[in-house]
Order: sequence, then C-alpha cells, then structure tokens
Amino acid sequence: MRHKRILVTRYGGPEVIGAIEEDVPAPKAREVRVKVLAAGVGLPDILAREGVHPETPRLPYTPGWDLVGSIDELGEGVTGFELHQTVAAMPIHGCYAQYVCIPQRKLVAVSEGLDAAEAVAVVLNYVTAYQMLHRSAKARSGQRMLIHGASGGVGSAMLQLAKLAGVEMYGTCSAEGAPVVRDLGGIPIDYKNADFVKEIHRLAGDGVDAVFDGIGGANLWRSRDALREGGRVVTYGFQSKMRGGRMAVRSKGRHPIRESAEIGGFIFRNWFKPGRKSMVPYSIQWFMRFKPAWFRHDLRTLLDLLREGRIKPLIAERLPLEEARRAHEMLGAGGVIGKIVLLPNGCVSR
Repeated sequence: MRHKRILVTRYGGPEVIGAIEEDVPAPKAREVRVKVLAAGVGLPDILAREGVHPETPRLPYTPGWDLVGSIDELGEGVTGFELHQTVAAMPIHGCYAQYVCIPQRKLVAVSEGLDAAEAVAVVLNYVTAYQMLHRSAKARSGQRMLIHGASGGVGSAMLQLAKLAGVEMYGTCSAEGAPVVRDLGGIPIDYKNADFVKEIHRLAGDGVDAVFDGIGGANLWRSRDALREGGRVVTYGFQSKMRGGRMAVRSKGRHPIRESAEIGGFIFRNWFKPGRKSMVPYSIQWFMRFKPAWFRHDLRTLLDLLREGRIKPLIAERLPLEEARRAHEMLGAGGVIGKIVLLPNGCVSR
C-alpha cells in the first residue's frame, strides 16, 4: 500500500515544503501504525522548518508535532491498544503524513465520536495552555492574568481554560480578533492601537498575577511591567523574531538553541531587577520528557473536557495534506484565529 507524506529537504520558507509518495511504513516491535485523521499545524512547525527550533529534526524530515488517528496495524508486543482505536500523540515531527508509526508509550486513547480536528487541537495547544496556567502560573480563582496572541491557538485555549478556573483574563489581539476574545470570556486589548501595559494598569489597577508571553525579546520586560508585585511572566516562545513566517534576523548558520539561550539571558537578568516579579520558561517538550505522567494526565483531562463539551477548540482551517505549504503561509502571515489542521486522509466528522 502506498501513502503520501510531506518532506522538508532544506531549511527555509514555505517553498521548501514538498510531498512524496512511498510505501506505508511497517511498525516495529511495540509500535503501532496510525492512519492520521488530523495533524495540527503550529508555530513550532514553522520554526523547525526555519531550522531554529530547539527540536529541529535533521534533514530530510516530515513536519508535524501532533496528531489524532486510527490504529491501522499493531507491532509485535503491543498491548493495551486494538485495531481501529482512535488515539492521540505528540511525536514532535512526522505527523504530516497519511500513515505514521509511533511507539505505544506515546499514545493516549481518544473517546470515539470526537471530532479529530478538535481533538488534535487539544494535544499541543490546550496542553500548553493548561500546563502554563496550572503548573507554571499556579492559577487560583479570582486572579487576573494576561495572554499575548489571545485569539490564536494557544491563546483561545487559555481563555477557555482560565474561565473554567475562575481566572479573569486579558488578551492582546488585533481588532479582528477582539470579538473572539470577548466571546471566550476575555477582555481584549488591541495591541496595534493601545499600549497594553497602560491598559492593564488602567483596567486592573496594580497589574496582573501572571503574563503568558510567546513573543519574547524586549517584550518580556514590557510583560513584566504589567505584573503586580509577586507576579510571574511565563515565557514560551520568540515570535518577535518572526516576520511573515520567516526569521527576521538571519546569520550564515542555523542555531536551534540560540533563541532558547536568549530567553535564559532575560530570565537571569530578571533576578537583578527591582520588585518581586519572577520570570519562568515553559516548554511542552521538556514537560513531556521529564514529567511524562503529567503530560498524559493533562492530555486525558483535556480530552475529557472536550468530550463533556466544556471546551470547544476554534478550528481556523481544515486543509488537505497537499496544502501543507499554504497552511504554513497562512500561519506565518499572522491573524489566524484558532488552529489550522491538516486532514491527511480526507474529511473527518465535524
């Protein structure tokens, strides 16, 4: 049997994304072959394609951090799973394909009947939001918090989860994204036409208890200024370095750890600034590796919330696998509301 998968053969812009057709892979011992029903498209995919993400694979590689699919074949020694069972996983790369083989230890069962596109949005975006909210920021009911990019995939997830936790959320967004932020229970701040620090202090007095900053760079100091005493900036990205889905500043070599080291520098310098305001990094892949029980628990918790209808992921686009390049172009251009999802094996139920 043949299948298609996306292949990146050199680092660069969306033009480096191509497709190949080949025999489907065979699962090794303790692996399962998954028919991919939905693969998420996220900023980490773009950064890996650029060759600058800490998890950048060696060339050539197939992008795709997260998937939801149906078990197509069981490898030798696999237990606890069965054929045609729906599962979710976050292998970090390889998901832009019709079929992929994954170690059984990385799989989490998904309830039948869930929309695969919505379920895959939970894997990366909602786990990121949940862990930052509850494990990094230690959210408590009645607190006030700010998230940048509030109408995006992680931002919209954060707003829904914060509402369930009784946290009052503010969110920077474009004017176009403001209605979405408001509908999800947040208070929108138009980052293009307002100073978010001034707005936070106008609306929240002495500031917020936490800021979730995926922008990085000098914006971290601005986020710090929006905190009350004892508050915390949770930093998880460096979108400030991106322009149109490309790294704005380039050198001759690609350095996947450079941006992470820069974030570490900001955290170090924060120790010497006045005021009791902390700055902590968040990395979903490090949580998954060093706290795998947390990752599985949090993903199962969120899938249960999805099944119960207590969260509802926003799906910006559902695209066929062949439009992976277009998906990257859309995400790089900015303004995407919710999650872009690829459907490698055709339409799934809504």
